[in-house]
Amino acid sequence: MRTTSACFAVLRQLRGIRRLIPRTVIQSLVSCLVLSQLDYCTTVLAGLHWLTVSWRIEFKLAILVYKCLHGLAPSYLADELHHPAESEFRRRLRSASSHELSVPRTRLSTYSDRAFPVATVRIWSSLLQHVTSAPSLPVFCTRLKTYFFELCYS
Repeated sequence: MRTTSACFAVLRQLRGIRRLIPRTVIQSLVSCLVLSQLDYCTTVLAGLHWLTVSWRIEFKLAILVYKCLHGLAPSYLADELHHPAESEFRRRLRSASSHELSVPRTRLSTYSDRAFPVATVRIWSSLLQHVTSAPSLPVFCTRLKTYFFELCYS
């Protein structure tokens, strides 16, 4: 009941600004704000296994990277991730043909290391090839969750 009222409260707030911003922005806001409320409770409602909070965050970020690499995420996120092959100096290296991504250099370890392109690439780089080479998003999610459960609870 509380989840439903929280979702409707967000929708009422968005209703007031819907004419002021483009439809695509409204759709993104609904996805981020409403669906995240619903996603918050899915593990409880479905009786699924739980990952700890830190592993759950890494799970969500890894899914975002997979979506970015396969054209399923917004371009403003996908544009933040770079393959080694995109660099003229690294095209001939073996790493250019792998699933790895280039980790951007940062100056401040407090904020910069938590930025989307840095944090997600570090998580992606730590995953096994078996996980990152999944042919579809559902397969990737299954492999990723299994891998994280092994790390989290072993």
